[in-house]
Amino acid sequence: MLTPTSIDWPGEPCILQPGTALMRRAEPAAHVIHIERGRVALGIAENGALTHQLGMIEGPCWLDATCAVLGLAPLVDAIADSEVKLRRMPLADFEAGVRALPEAARSVLRDVARAHRQQTELAVSRLAKDAEARCAEWLLRHAEPAQDAPGTLAVMLRQRKRMIAAQLGIAPETLSRVLRHLRERSLISGSGRVLNLLDLNGLRALAGA
Repeated sequence: MLTPTSIDWPGEPCILQPGTALMRRAEPAAHVIHIERGRVALGIAENGALTHQLGMIEGPCWLDATCAVLGLAPLVDAIADSEVKLRRMPLADFEAGVRALPEAARSVLRDVARAHRQQTELAVSRLAKDAEARCAEWLLRHAEPAQDAPGTLAVMLRQRKRMIAAQLGIAPETLSRVLRHLRERSLISGSGRVLNLLDLNGLRALAGA
């Protein structure tokens, strides 16, 4: 099997600082990256920062071996979320290692890679939905009767905004900006842990419900 411990790595591990781009969508890579330690955020980046986040991976793991297996360019951007220690393997060496596997193993690997690619394509397509629409949809889904105002609805933020943003596939800064816009439009009110839903019809229209 093609495992990190069985590879004759061509160079020393590299340490990158948070905010460093490791992979850019639609750009074919000459290397396959193995993360030895550290967190890497995956999503869609603009001007070097993630505006829509799809998920987070943490080493030890391959960054996106699916691209190398299928011979396709990445669908997402990858940016270091913490200090990251990694090794780069030339694409040609990785492909040679895959070719050395038994045919049955290569077939399974290709099938798994295709399934992973399809899941990523689906996740990226969801990002086409406006961040405000996704946020409005999330608020409506988590609404419950307000404790201090009978007959109205509110959302209790029981998770950190960073976790909520990850669920929505957006950056925490984007979530804060969207909530501010919703307040300015009088669709919601409140701050801290409680958000009051002032205009349910407006939120439904924004969510496309």
